[in-house]
Amino acid sequence: MVLKRVDVLQWTASVSLIGLIMLSVLWEGWLAPLRPGGSALIFKVIPLMFPLFGILHGKRYTYQWSSLMILLYFAEGAVRAWSDHGLSQRLAGLEVLLTVIFFMAAIFYARLTRSAHS
Repeated sequence: MVLKRVDVLQWTASVSLIGLIMLSVLWEGWLAPLRPGGSALIFKVIPLMFPLFGILHGKRYTYQWSSLMILLYFAEGAVRAWSDHGLSQRLAGLEVLLTVIFFMAAIFYARLTRSAHS
């Protein structure tokens, strides 16, 4: 079975978004929360849930606006990768990586599907 580029981009965006959701929950809930026992930063996962359905179903408009929203998570990851130490710093680096992967997949998906929706 040969996958089209659009399918690969949709799969990449979906996996990176789900990975970012799981990372956020694990990071702020158990692995390296700001406060022992968990952090209220676990709620940062809520905005990531809004585009999930549209990303999984290939909605071009969702790819467009979520590529902008994800930049907030990139900024948070970059700041915490610079300022945190230990496991939290490594998790922040993983957050940066996942956001870059999602961003690239989302913008290329939106670009490749432009002619189909114009």
